[in-house]
Formats: sequence, structure tokens, C-alpha cells
Amino acid sequence: MAKNLVIVESPAKAKTIEGYLGKDFVVKSSFGHVRDLPIKGDKAIDVDNDFAPTYVVSADKTKVISELKSLAKSSEEVWLATDDDREGEAISWHLKEALGLKDNAKRIVFREITKPAILQAITQPRTIDMDLVNAQQARRIMDRLIGFELSPVLWSKVQKGLSAGRVQSVAVRLIVEREREIENHEAVATFKVVAHFDLPGRKVLKAELSKAFAKENDALDFLKKCVGAAFSIKSLETKPAKKSPAPPFTTSTLQQEASRKLGFAVATTMSVAQKLYESGRITYMRTDSTMLSQEARDKAKAEIESAYGAKFHYSRQFKTKSESAQEAHEAIRPTDFANHSITGDAREKRLYELIWKRAIASQMADALIERTTALIDISTTPELLSAQGEVIAFEGFLKAYLEGKDDEDEDENKDMLPPLNVGQVLELDEMKAQERFTRAAPRYTEASLVKALEEKGIGRPSTYAPTISTIIKRAYVVKEDRPGREREFQTWVLSNNEIAGNKATETVGTEKAKLFPTHIGTLVTDFLVENFENVVDYTFTAEMEDEFDNIAKGKLEWTVLMKNFYKSFHQTIEDSKSINRSSVGGGRELGVDPKTGRLVSVRLGKFGPFVQLGESSEEEKPVFANLTKTQAVSTLTFEEALALLERPKLPREVGIHNDMPVIIGAGKLGPYIKYDGKFTSLPDTHDPFTIEMDQAIAVIAQALKDAEAGGLGYFEDSLIETGKGRFGPYVKHNGKYYSLAKTDNLATIDQARAIELIEAKRKVEANKFIKEFAENETVKVVNGMYGPYIQIGKRNVKIPKGTEPADLTLEECLALGDAAPAPKKARKK
Repeated sequence: MAKNLVIVESPAKAKTIEGYLGKDFVVKSSFGHVRDLPIKGDKAIDVDNDFAPTYVVSADKTKVISELKSLAKSSEEVWLATDDDREGEAISWHLKEALGLKDNAKRIVFREITKPAILQAITQPRTIDMDLVNAQQARRIMDRLIGFELSPVLWSKVQKGLSAGRVQSVAVRLIVEREREIENHEAVATFKVVAHFDLPGRKVLKAELSKAFAKENDALDFLKKCVGAAFSIKSLETKPAKKSPAPPFTTSTLQQEASRKLGFAVATTMSVAQKLYESGRITYMRTDSTMLSQEARDKAKAEIESAYGAKFHYSRQFKTKSESAQEAHEAIRPTDFANHSITGDAREKRLYELIWKRAIASQMADALIERTTALIDISTTPELLSAQGEVIAFEGFLKAYLEGKDDEDEDENKDMLPPLNVGQVLELDEMKAQERFTRAAPRYTEASLVKALEEKGIGRPSTYAPTISTIIKRAYVVKEDRPGREREFQTWVLSNNEIAGNKATETVGTEKAKLFPTHIGTLVTDFLVENFENVVDYTFTAEMEDEFDNIAKGKLEWTVLMKNFYKSFHQTIEDSKSINRSSVGGGRELGVDPKTGRLVSVRLGKFGPFVQLGESSEEEKPVFANLTKTQAVSTLTFEEALALLERPKLPREVGIHNDMPVIIGAGKLGPYIKYDGKFTSLPDTHDPFTIEMDQAIAVIAQALKDAEAGGLGYFEDSLIETGKGRFGPYVKHNGKYYSLAKTDNLATIDQARAIELIEAKRKVEANKFIKEFAENETVKVVNGMYGPYIQIGKRNVKIPKGTEPADLTLEECLALGDAAPAPKKARKK
């Protein structure tokens, strides 16, 4: 047995580290947290005894703890080597407690999994930092109290099954308020004037009027002034400018940039980054520091000079803006700058290259730019047109990397101007005065939501991925594409000294991977804002993060924070008992149906908002119709409600294809197409009540094509698909579902692993049935947990002692079933 036991939280991390240590070390994984507050019950936290928590070993970790205890007893030294942050410190503390280690147990930390870093850490052990542990405990206990005390209020006053959280509820509030801002935005039209001039060599000069006209007539009058005018270059001004590189990645900026440039969800980014860290490719990916060590800067310098030349290098040390940032930590960077790329998994490769480019660019020279502005004189009016362009005089860091932008329409690189001279006469091709409209603030993407949360000091970057996943999983928010709508705009064009007007249409409001609040998300937010302002208050949530930081620094006792928070919070919970449930999003009466004379109302039900015709107390049953995704309980009009009630009912058959019906239906997850026993989600671009046969077939064909593109390839001539259901992630093959193991995830599973899962389950199922009967598939002889039995439909029948299960015939099974006593019916309580 090895003298030293090193415990980390990840199997991949353990495998990498074990390769760096000698034969005297064995490295084992705890597979994450080993203890936590009990899932159920109100005894987890003793609020009357300084909020003392009761921790229990997680059910799936009892075997892990037993093995680690045995190894710890037979080892001379135990080293706790979990991640170097609050969560990692807490895992080490829980391991110490669960394994019965001494208070002076050796704790080692490192920011990169490389041999030098690991060997150096072994020479610098410390004890567990209880300030960091208490900061994590305070966050965990506060979030537990908020969730456990506030969620039942939502169940009783709003709807069963709801939940609230300190950070998640604030994140939803941001999305709800942005949606309302968009709904209330009134687009204002202005007219922008743009001119195009023909230049020698078939080149074109584009120039604009600096001001926009608020009225169409004013824009038209300007064009009239320009009829017959002479245009010439009045002045040319060239100014030098420079662009500086962005700092190397922190957790939040990595999440944002991977979303913009790679299209990664925040959770995907963190999962892939975790793998890069555990394989020793990058430094620790949970950090809010932009600092690089001197060693890293020296290595970056050598690589820049080798790859680009000495003039491209410029050493920088970025100062982190956040006061809570741990400056002893580094930004996210490659462990070896000489590796511009890596081989293997495609997503790991793309994320690694992004990290490498950002880190290397941060140590490169500024880009030098020449910005030129040309002012164009109009002989018939004092107004001037201007044309702008820029030329890159020296690429600098742009040789490696340019930061992305959240504004999709932002033009980072202006066109270069063609050669021009002062006094040069220009020939006008055309001048347009085009109607443009003001736009509301954009809906949040995952990247821009992370940015907003960080700017407001809400949560910490390491919490953003689970927060976003949680609000989507709980259906407070949906992430989806939505089609735009057509809008008409007016254009006036001056060409050949004549002015002509025309109307055209454009598609506006198209959304790609944006976050939308659901009806229930909006309702819960309104309820919390009205009754629990502190829980969803931006300032309060940010101040709590500052208090956690103070605990981590040893400046505040965590129990003091809990006492100050809980007294007022619990009183608010008590006061909420008097809230009248009928006043909480209870719906609205919209009017009386002119055809039937029955009341029309809009309400919120278990499966979302709906319109109701009639009352449950009437002899005739009420008629119901669901709202569309773009409609809300608070804004639905009487006319819209009548239109919903007049739509055809679902499910409806739209036709026959290959002798099989094509049916449109609606389920908990939205409308779908059912064909050949398979279900295909109906995209938002199609209305389930009006979609026709050819459109439905096209949707099915496209879904099959997409499944093949996003699947894991074919096995036994059937596509292996992936998905996530109510019981977790799975792979699907030939109509059957195979759950992923706890060590698998959808972001990394490949075809080989999927086939392993399929064949493993087949093996289990093959051993489950001792005997099956082709002439009656409802009868089986089953190998159960407590011994063999006969399954007849939904009934289970005992096999008499002394009977060989494998020798039973179908007739004998049926006879035993007939002789067995009928199952007792459960009595109603």
C-alpha cells in the first residue's frame, strides 16, 4: 500500500495527477461533494442554535467514503487536493469530517495540473481554510432557507411545484423586466440619408448625412435641395488611433465569448473547460482574476517572438476590476503557450484555441490604425456628407485575436476609403432617404445575461451555468429561436436628378437562441417583487455576495450574517400567510361571448395560461383554449380570446402519408406532429391549427435530417439520438431509451460509449427474462430481485417451490395465474 493518499474531486483529475507523482502516492477521487444537507425534512438547519447545519453523506457516496476510509487508515499521510476555491475548500473540509481526519490534515492547492505545479504544491501544504469553508456554508445555508421557506409560499399562493432561489429568481427578474421593456417599446421612425458616389476604377464611395430627419417631409425636402447639386471633397482628415487587446479570460468572460464565437451554452463551456483543466491543458477555469504570472508572461513572450516576431510582443499585467477577485489566482490560460492547438474532441479543441488566442493576444502589441474622415460639400445646401474608413497600419494583437461583441449589428471593422483628394469632384450615383426605426434593448442571450449578472454583482461566475440551467429546467425561462415579422418602410431615392419613392418590407424581430420568460416565470416574478422585494432586489443580492466575500476574508462571522438576514426574511414569510390566493395572477374576466352569451375569461392553469368559455358551475361544460407563446394573461384582449376559442381543436388529422395518418397534437412541451408512431416537435414557425399536410411532411423530413446531423451515428442500421427527459439525459436507439450513467454527460458522450450503454442494458434485459412465449407476449417468466416469478400482463404470480422456472410451459403459467388469489384492492382513505 502506498504511503500517501491524495484525494481529489474528479476521476479525470486523479488520473492526470497520479502520472506526475511517484510510486509512494495513490490518487483517488471523491467524485465531487460527499456530504450535504439532507434533501428532505426541516431538521437540516437549527435556526435557534446559530444555524447549525446537519450534514449527511450522500446516498451515492457511502461506498466512496468507505473505500477512502480504508485507504486513509492504511496510509501514512492523507493529502486533500481539491480545487483552489471556496467550493473546493468545502469539499476538503467535508472529506476531513467524513473520514475522521485530524484538523491539521494536509491541504494542497494548485491552479494548473502540470508536473511542476503538483510537485511544488506537495512542498507547500497548509491546513484547511475555515474562512473559505464558512463562506461556502453561509451561501449554501442561506440559499437552502430561502428555497425551503419561500417555495411552500409559492405552492399555496401561486401554483404547486414552483421554487424560488436567491440568484435564480433575480436572473428571471432580469429577463422578465427586459421582456416588458420590449413589449412597451414604441418604435420611432426617422429617415437616414446615405449617398453613393461612383469613382474611377469602378469603386464606390459611401457617405452619410450626420443627422437623421424626424419627419418624412424634411427628408424629402433635403433630397429636393440636392437635385442638380455638385458634390466635391471639402476636406480629408487622417488621425492615428490604436486598439488594445482584451485581458485574458476570467470565468465570466470565457462564458460570454464562447457563447458569441462558438455558440456554446454556458453549461457546455464549463463542462468542456473542466476537461481541459483536468487533462492539464489550461489553468483552473473558475477565476475572476485577469492576472498572469511572470512565468506565464515570459512563456507568452517567447512564443509571440517565435511565431510573429519581436515587434508583436508587449508585456502587460491587467488589473482585475472586481474588488473581491483573488489576485493570487491567475486568469484562464494555456499551461503551455507552445501548443497553439490540441488534438482530440472537437469542442475541446475549439475552446482551447479560443483560450490560447485570448491569452497570447493579451501580451501582444497594440494594433495601430489610421482613421480617415472625408467631408463632402453640397453646392446647393450648407449641410455636409461624411465618409469614414480606417486602415490597419500595424496588426499587433489582431494578428491573433479580436474580441466578439454582444451587439449583432455592431460593425467593428470599417471599410477602407478609396484614394481621394481635396477638391475632387464626385459623381452621384444615388442618394437614399430611408425610413429607419428605433429598437428596444435586445433580449438576453446566455452571454449577455452572464454579463448583466456580473455587472450587477449578482452571484459569482461559477454559479452562472447552474443558475441558467435551473431557470430553463424549471420552465421559468425558455431558450429558443423565434421568427420575425414583416414591417413596411418608406424609401425616397434621388438618381439622375429625379426623386422617386417606394415602399418595401423587411423582417424584424427575428431571434436566435434568446431567453424568453414563460407565463409562469412572469407570474412568479411579479409575486416575489410585490411580496418579497428583498429576495429579488438587485442591490440586496449583490450585497450578500459582498458579505460572503467578507466571511472568506475573515472579516465577518457567518452566523452573524445569517442572524441579520433570517430575522426579517422569516417575518416576511409569516406575513405572507395573509395573502389572498385569488389575488395572485388569478386571471381576468374579458367579456361575454356574443354567440353563446357565456363569460370569457383568461386564467393560469397547471399546464400554462388558457382562455375559458363559461363557468364550471354551469350545466354545460366550459370550453378551453391555450394561449400562444407570444400571448400573456395580463395583456390578452377580448378579441384575441375569441379568436383562440374559434380555432380548431387538437389533436387534428391533416392527412394520410404512405397509408399512415399525420396528426397534429399538443402536449406539455408544446405542439407536435405524430406520424408512424413517432413524435416530432412543431417549430414556432408553424401554427398547429393551420399547418397543412405538405408543411407537416417537410417538418418531419427536416427533423430526421437534423437528428442525423446531431446524432451519434448509426448502430445496427438505426440512428443513435441524444436527449434529456424528465428522468435525465439519455441516448435513444430504435425507439428505446437508455439512461446515461452519472459519469456521462450529453456534452461529451460519443458513439462508442452510447453503444456500450445500449449493449449493457440489453444484457441486463436478456438476463431478466428466463422465458418468453411468442404465442402470448403478455406472459413471461422473470428473474426478479427476490427470485423468479411469472408476469401475466400487469400481474405478478409466485412460482411454487420445487418448480423449475425454465421448464414452465405457457399453459402452466396461465394455470398458476388462474389459481393465484386476486390482488387486494387498496382501500380509499
